[in-house]
Amino acid sequence: MAVRFRLDRCGVKLKLVHWNALTLPERRSLLEWPCGTAAEVAAYGDRLKDLVEARTGDRPKDLPIDEPFPWQIEAVPPAIRDRAAALAVTLTDDQWRSLDDLQRFALIKLSRPSHENANFGPALREFGLTAEPIA
Repeated sequence: MAVRFRLDRCGVKLKLVHWNALTLPERRSLLEWPCGTAAEVAAYGDRLKDLVEARTGDRPKDLPIDEPFPWQIEAVPPAIRDRAAALAVTLTDDQWRSLDDLQRFALIKLSRPSHENANFGPALREFGLTAEPIA
């Protein structure tokens, strides 16, 4: 999920075949490369595309970047609020703001209609948003 977060930040479409072509040390390095500032994000995307191209001969495509990123919005996004409510959990804006960017990103990904949502409830618990076990 942490690498997926970085891919969304730098706007790179990484296919499964690209990921599978990378070695385990290369995959681990994707977590270590700096990706915080705008310059680091741009360099991360370029480095990643160069690495994949060297391994596969195929250069990953660029994706549009939503700004502000959905996880940077200060209020609970409606899709997350609705998904939590379906599990009898009420999320406040203060709780949302207490989460770090990666936690917010994970909840956004886990609440999408195309996702099976099986891990949304456990993520709420892991992030301290509910004390109750949620299936």
